Amino acid sequence: MQLEIGQIYDGVVRNITQYGAFVDVAAEDGKRLSGMVHISEVADAFVRDIHDYLHENDKVRVKVISINPQGKVSMSIKQAAEQTEMQKSRPDQKEKQKPRIYEPKRSIPQSEMSFEDKLLHFKQTSEEKICDLKRGSERRSGSRSRKS
Repeated sequence: MQLEIGQIYDGVVRNITQYGAFVDVAAEDGKRLSGMVHISEVADAFVRDIHDYLHENDKVRVKVISINPQGKVSMSIKQAAEQTEMQKSRPDQKEKQKPRIYEPKRSIPQSEMSFEDKLLHFKQTSEEKICDLKRGSERRSGSRSRKS
């Protein structure tokens, strides 16, 4: 059996490092195929310590993200969970998922926002500030009269 990109498999965590976890997937012919789940692919939230989420010999569902030419397999636990949730919520419907449109969560305190929301909020506010600075500098430079 060869792993296919985009497929979800059941696996067992064999080794944990500070940057991720190595997961073994059992093949039909008895062989174990191994891949790595990077720390950024463990959970939706920021993972400071992977041991808070995974332990050796834990059974996990993983999705194969990529296989490089050397045969190294990249896997994701969070993408497998998202895909499983989508299948459970709509087992009969095969509709396309609606694109997510960002709407700022102004009512939620920043301490409860996810990392991605905080980053997006920071980018938006910094772009607004830069635009305001540019507008202000254009007004000042345009109103001056130049003498030669």
